Amino acid sequence: MFDTTIRGGTVVDGSGKPRFTADIGISGGRIAAVGGKLPPGKQDIDASGALVTPGWVDVHTHYD
Repeated sequence: MFDTTIRGGTVVDGSGKPRFTADIGISGGRIAAVGGKLPPGKQDIDASGALVTPGWVDVHTHYD
């Protein structure tokens, strides 16, 4: 069982591959699985209609 399962979001993983719909399982603060229908987590988040960007860090700042 995952700590959190994010369900049905549109995944943009930053690799340049086309976006796809998937579930994301998180355990111990880390992404443990990305795929079709994953098992439930202790907490489930419905991401239908939302973008999910696992592992993507936006380094844009306004420090200047």
